Amino acid sequence: MQQSKQVAISAIRELGSVEQLRELAKKGYGPTKRPKVNVHIHLPPNFSAFESVKQAVNLAEQEGVGVLGVSNYYDFSVYGEFVKRARQANIFPLFGLEIIALVDELATKGIRINDPGNPGKMYICGKGINRFEQLTKRAAELIKTIRQNDDKRMAEMIGRIEAIFASTGLATHLDAKAIIDGVVRRHGCDSKTVTLQERHIAQAFQELLFKKVKPQQRGEFLAKLFGAASKADPEEAVAVQGEIRSQLMKANKPAFVAEAFVNFKEACELILELGGIPCYPTLADGTEPICEYENPVEKLIEELKANNIYMAELIPIRNQPSVLKDYVTAIRRAGIAVVGGTEHNTRDVLAIEPKCVGEQEVPEEIKEIFWEGACVVAAHQFLSTQGHLGYVGQQNISEFAKLGAAVIRKYEETERTHHEGHEDHEGENKETKIRIFRR
Repeated sequence: MQQSKQVAISAIRELGSVEQLRELAKKGYGPTKRPKVNVHIHLPPNFSAFESVKQAVNLAEQEGVGVLGVSNYYDFSVYGEFVKRARQANIFPLFGLEIIALVDELATKGIRINDPGNPGKMYICGKGINRFEQLTKRAAELIKTIRQNDDKRMAEMIGRIEAIFASTGLATHLDAKAIIDGVVRRHGCDSKTVTLQERHIAQAFQELLFKKVKPQQRGEFLAKLFGAASKADPEEAVAVQGEIRSQLMKANKPAFVAEAFVNFKEACELILELGGIPCYPTLADGTEPICEYENPVEKLIEELKANNIYMAELIPIRNQPSVLKDYVTAIRRAGIAVVGGTEHNTRDVLAIEPKCVGEQEVPEEIKEIFWEGACVVAAHQFLSTQGHLGYVGQQNISEFAKLGAAVIRKYEETERTHHEGHEDHEGENKETKIRIFRR
């Protein structure tokens, strides 16, 4: 496993020297046409739309996506396979992570940040991490603390849900080990890499419910389970999973267990220990009304700058194009790089290239800003693997974007040459094997 993660880093490190890539960047070297980009998906064993890394990368390749970033919670073992398959598909890999933190002061004031149901709860991402192959002592300590807190909470929550199911006439006998074993069977992963999430739990209980209760009886069972009629179609698995989460697991619900978060400072510390860029995931009109922390956008920009966060992210599938445009352009105008992704952290297998609400297209000028942001992450990732100072502390978006475009083009040509040479050696037809960014 350690070796596979080192391969992930070497794929970027070995593109050339910093001086060589900077010279290429000065000459405007980059892809001849802007690739499709997505800097944020989750891969199993995180809860994901995908059954495997292979499925995710294959879908990205079919869509002509040229840059793809993974942002898993708290374990990076899958990144080795991710970069291996990304290289085969000639897709530039970006490495990241997602963390949940708590801002006590805002929680006390009832201010929602980017979680509409939990004041003070903040999701924060790290982009371009590059020290995950061998964790620093402090990074290992923080991840261990986070995982231990999560494990304790999930075990208690599972016990409460099991008791509620049993009181309704269906003893599931599920516990944390049983649900982890199910994730292992589904994805063929090591149990040590599994961090249970609420969605894993909801899925496990939904699957057992569907197995034990006939479709025509599920509506009545769910009404007893929730103490009120369910809004979900009793034959729609994903909808029932959502109802289990919202009716049993959220704040003030019967199976809710308070989370033990790291604070904002510790979350940023972990991102920096991993060599990444702190990046704020912006919800915007992904909830109604917009969270107080993010409204208006000018207030959000002030908060980000005050906390030394110079990269933001949006997940357009949550947003109307007009609101997405307003937020992205204002944030970028303020000197903060912006990236876009999809998460793919539900069972819905959406397109890899980000779309807005209702499959509406992301405005062209916003796609250009997302591409620029992806280039910034690529440049940071490349510089950091070479031991140079990355984007954090410099924030020269234009310079980093030019360097990142050169890095991505160099990667494209290197991987294409590698595959051509391999196919010549094997005597295979190049046309069936070589994939370049779709132009």
